[in-house]
Amino acid sequence: MNSHASLQHARGSFNVEVKPQTPDNPAAEGSGLARLSLQKQFHGDLEGSGQGEMLAAGDGKTAGGYVALEKISGTLGGHKGSFVMIHRALMVGGAPTEWTIDVVPESGTDELKGLSGSMKIIIAEGKHSYELAYSLANG
Repeated sequence: MNSHASLQHARGSFNVEVKPQTPDNPAAEGSGLARLSLQKQFHGDLEGSGQGEMLAAGDGKTAGGYVALEKISGTLGGHKGSFVMIHRALMVGGAPTEWTIDVVPESGTDELKGLSGSMKIIIAEGKHSYELAYSLANG
């Protein structure tokens, strides 16, 4: 047996607000990258809010890529705290590919210390839902 804690699954829905931000320095302006703020509300097995920043390249509709960091604060499976997710996705032909969303190592706080895992986002009929496979190795 390995030393990893057993995988748990959290599911639910979320609302997201994405707002374009203005580059705040010459290097950011010169890059031509889009910078956006993220504000989310999670419901279900994860109850809480997320705030973050996204950098994106491409037309945003048919081809491109993005990276983001998002701090999520709330309750996950009855455990309170916060953690940071890192997002990476490419878009080809209007569909996301190589889309990975992972918990940043050692980013869990309070009752979520030792959290690891990865998230899938499902977008169907204009609604967003998530599936988070995670383990808590606190103790």
